[in-house]
Amino acid sequence: MKNTIKVQRAILDLTQEDLAKKIGVSRQTINSIEKNRYVPSTVLALKLSKLFNQPVNQFFELTEGD
Repeated sequence: MKNTIKVQRAILDLTQEDLAKKIGVSRQTINSIEKNRYVPSTVLALKLSKLFNQPVNQFFELTEGD
């Protein structure tokens, strides 16, 4: 799975720490998501969707093999 969390975060002018606080996770979690080392839960994906005001599939995309 690939994502555009870093781009979406930049659009809102948020640091990893800012985003983490807004959705209730650690900065390391945001870093891991951005580097595709961690697949977020449905709840976390929905929190990001609400914050970015976009559907989940706008910033998460399945890749071949997922």
